[in-house]
Amino acid sequence: MIEEIIILGTITGAVFALLAVGFTLIYGVAGVTNLAHGSFFMLGAYMFSVFGPMGFVQLGIVPALILAVIFVAIVAAILYKLTIGPIIGDEVAVLVVTVCIAMIFQQIMLLTFGPEFFPVPAFAEESTIIWGVSVTYSRIVAAVTSLALFAFLWIFISKTKIGAAMRAISQDREVAMLVGINTERLYMLTMGISASLAAVAGIFIASSTTRVAYSFMWLEPLALSFAIVVLGGLGSVKGTFIGGFIIGYAEMAVAVLAPQGGAIVSVVPFATMVLVLLVRPKGLFGKRVEMEE
Repeated sequence: MIEEIIILGTITGAVFALLAVGFTLIYGVAGVTNLAHGSFFMLGAYMFSVFGPMGFVQLGIVPALILAVIFVAIVAAILYKLTIGPIIGDEVAVLVVTVCIAMIFQQIMLLTFGPEFFPVPAFAEESTIIWGVSVTYSRIVAAVTSLALFAFLWIFISKTKIGAAMRAISQDREVAMLVGINTERLYMLTMGISASLAAVAGIFIASSTTRVAYSFMWLEPLALSFAIVVLGGLGSVKGTFIGGFIIGYAEMAVAVLAPQGGAIVSVVPFATMVLVLLVRPKGLFGKRVEMEE
């Protein structure tokens, strides 16, 4: 049981962290609480199926993933420009608009693909044994790619000029504008990156776990992202990374120790968040806005 919790919890936590870091990124840089984040997760899973070998376009697995992620990033950037950008700074309006965007995506998917589960291809059907635990290659690919993307994002934020501009805006938008940083373009870029990370997580979870996409699948990842981000500390990339693994291990421990308690697993992220907040009210790395070097 311990081996299963460690291995499967690590795989799950890596994908959870990737999902939630997109949510915390747009909040940390632009101050946007994006309640449409789960819809980009859903859109990524659908587009991967559409472009994939069983879909309408019928590309290979890797080209389908790349094309789906690019598609979602472009859609998110355009939506930011048209809907969120004009009202940024008004937190209530942003919350309302992003919820509306999520609902619109839900209905578009429902009308386009129907109410039935839409099949999502796996990266590989085979499995291997790691430390006595059977793990599919799809889940291994998901974990390794998620960790690699997280590392790339960390380097991008801490080592590049664009990352430095993101950190500057997150700390003081007015001063950043005075030194010539184009905040509008940077916000659009951040929104695209945030949505693309959610799309990758949606593709990995749908292809390695659920094997289907459906129009209401944006709700759970949104709630999960929120729980992880609050647990780690709002705006903290480091906190999101650690929070994702905490939730991953906690969920897997409950799933392994209480295999009949499926309903309990869905409560684990929120119970864990509450327990941490009781000890650290601002989360593990509790600054309101924090973009670490």
